[in-house]
Amino acid sequence: MTLSYLRSGLAGAALMLGSVAAWAAPAGFANQQEGDYVAKNFKFSGGETLPEVKLHYTTLGTPHKNAAGEIDNAVLALHGTTGTGKQFLIPSLGPDLFAEGAPLDVSKYYVILPDGIGRGGSSKPSDGLKAKFPRYGYADVVEGQYRLVTEGLGIKHLRLVMGTSMGGMQAWMWGERYPDSMDLIMAVASQPIQVSGRNALWRRLLIENIRNDPGYKGGDYTEQPTHFLKVLPIFNIMTESVLGLQKDAPTNEGAKQMFDKLAGNFVGKVDANDWLYWFDSSYDYDPLPALDRIKAPLLAVNFADDELNPPQLDVMNSAMEKVKQGRFVLVPTSPDTHGHQSLRYAKLWKSHLAEFMASPKAATDGANSPEGPGGAPAP
Repeated sequence: MTLSYLRSGLAGAALMLGSVAAWAAPAGFANQQEGDYVAKNFKFSGGETLPEVKLHYTTLGTPHKNAAGEIDNAVLALHGTTGTGKQFLIPSLGPDLFAEGAPLDVSKYYVILPDGIGRGGSSKPSDGLKAKFPRYGYADVVEGQYRLVTEGLGIKHLRLVMGTSMGGMQAWMWGERYPDSMDLIMAVASQPIQVSGRNALWRRLLIENIRNDPGYKGGDYTEQPTHFLKVLPIFNIMTESVLGLQKDAPTNEGAKQMFDKLAGNFVGKVDANDWLYWFDSSYDYDPLPALDRIKAPLLAVNFADDELNPPQLDVMNSAMEKVKQGRFVLVPTSPDTHGHQSLRYAKLWKSHLAEFMASPKAATDGANSPEGPGGAPAP
C-alpha cells in the first residue's frame, strides 16, 4: 500500500488499516522527521486485542523510488530495551552512522527509527491502561515494526534491518518471520538464544522488585513507587564493562558513591509498569530453532567484554552455522570498549557495517572471525 502525506505541519492521511500523522522534528540530519502510525485492531500474541496501537517513529533522509514506484533505499534501525528510536541520534552513534560518507549516509538511504511498542511515543502501559495493557513480547514488537514499515510507510522491501541489543535480537526475528523483506541483516550486541542463565536472572531481579514494591499496588498506582529504584543500578552494572566500572569506582567508598549517584539518576524518570513490561517482554525470544529460515546475508557483531552476551557461552559459531549466509565478528576488549554499552560507540563497529553494505558477499564469506577493527585478534 502506497502512503503519501505531507512531511511538515500537523498533516495526516487515512489508511484502510490505520492512520499516520507526521510533523517536522528539530533539525539534526537531512530531512529528519517524526510521525505516528496508528495500527488498527492490533492482536497481541497472547490473544488480547487493542482497537488502536500507536507506533511512533523518526525518519532520516528521503525515500527513493525505483522504476516500479517502490521505495528501494529504506533502512530499519531497531533500538535497545530502555531506548527509543532516537538513541541512534546520540553523538557517539548518529554522525558515525548517518553523516556524509558514513555507512548509512542519509543522502543515500531512508532511515527509519521506530519506537517499539511499550516505549517512547508508541503505545505503552503508562499511557493510561497501566497493568491492564496487554502483555507483549518481542514478537508483538516486531509485528508492530512490520506494520509500521509496510502499512504505514508503504515499504515492501528493506535494504537493511539493523538492531542493537534488544533491537539486534529483533533483527534475528525479522530474518525468520519476514525472510523476503530485506537485502541484509545486521545484529549488534545480541545472541540468537533464549534469554536464560544470568541474563534472565538479573531481569527477574528487576521484575520482582517492581512487583513487590509496596507502592506498586498491582500496577494500579497513582503515585510512582520508589522502593524498587534502589535496585535499578543493576542495569548499569550489567551493561558496563568490568574495566569501566573499576575505573569509575576504584575504591570501596567510590563504589558506594557511584551506586548512590546511579540510583539517584532514576528518580522521577521511571514508570514502574513500563519498566516491568520492558524486561518481561523478552520472555518469547528464541530464534535458535528457526535460524535456517533466514535468507538474507547476516552479520552479527558482539563485544568480548559484554556480560549480557558473554562469549564464554560459546553459542555464536554453532548458531551461525545454521545461517545460510552469515558471519560473526567478536570485537576484542580494549580501553575503548564498554561491555554491552559498546553498542553506543559506532566507531567500534561501523567498519564492519561499511564493509557489509558495500560488499555483503565479501563480508560474510569465509569462517566466522573473533576479530576486532583492523583484524586484531580477540584476547
